[in-house]
Amino acid sequence: MCLGLIDTVSAITTLVATLTKLPTSPPSLYIDLEGVYLSRHGSISILQLHIHPTNTTYLIDIHTLSATAFSTPGSDGQTLGSVLSSATIPKVFFDVRNDSDALFSHFQISLANVHDIQLMELATRSYSRKFVKGLLKCIEEDLQLTSIENKTWKANKEKGRNLFAPERGGNYAVFNERPMARDLILHCTQDVQYLPKLWAYYQSKLGTGWARKVETATEDRVLLSQTSSYNGKG
Repeated sequence: MCLGLIDTVSAITTLVATLTKLPTSPPSLYIDLEGVYLSRHGSISILQLHIHPTNTTYLIDIHTLSATAFSTPGSDGQTLGSVLSSATIPKVFFDVRNDSDALFSHFQISLANVHDIQLMELATRSYSRKFVKGLLKCIEEDLQLTSIENKTWKANKEKGRNLFAPERGGNYAVFNERPMARDLILHCTQDVQYLPKLWAYYQSKLGTGWARKVETATEDRVLLSQTSSYNGKG
């Protein structure tokens, strides 16, 4: 369930107050970012936050709120920025690199306690680990959606891409248009809503040894994204 755009300081205050009280095993927070050329060279438009225990997805309007989205405290004094950088609160991403690059470069947020589903998938394979898979393939090949779910998901994906993909006549600047188009809202929410199922599927197949390797590799990805030479669009 998507609860719409969080675009006021009061809404951020209310949301942040709930984030530090959530269970940590399994992780409660599943995150994705959208933006215009998302990286240190572009900007962040939307932070999608899915809260698994309540099955709710929030679209946080970074384009409108900018740094106040990350610095506004909740009732316990914590902020969205401190949650993202907390070593005790797990956050789940799919390929954290460019999200980390953008957060660190624009808002000095250093992510911690990250679970990277892309690396979890890589570690659980029984075949070549030479290349990583994208989110599309992971959902199609590993989630076993019903035919209706698969049809709906693909249709929403296509409608969203038509709005922002330059090769389809779209423009990434659409992420900064307000009000957001309904098709774009669906695009932003649906992928992050599948992350808990993907995490659970790969976690169930992940042995202790590989789990440690994934943890180390994820930390390395975050550190790499913060280096001066990192180029996520190269």
